[in-house]
Amino acid sequence: MSTTTQNDHVHAAACESCGMPIESGRYCQYCTDETGALHSFDERFERMVSWQERRSPGATRAEVEAQTRAYMATMPAWRDHPSLAQ
Repeated sequence: MSTTTQNDHVHAAACESCGMPIESGRYCQYCTDETGALHSFDERFERMVSWQERRSPGATRAEVEAQTRAYMATMPAWRDHPSLAQ
């Protein structure tokens, strides 16, 4: 029999494309189309760059793209993608 305490935490899964917390599956609703298929790298990259630009309004496009590439390289869905090869 297991018991829980006040200090136990529930760990949600994370989207393998962007890292957003999700309850189940591999990808969040923002990284997939209506059939559940993962968006293309280029589409996800542009959307993630746009999101990062809103978070860092003083950054240049080149800085935001570099930050986005570095982040995407840590995500299971993209880490082996040719666009992120160094």
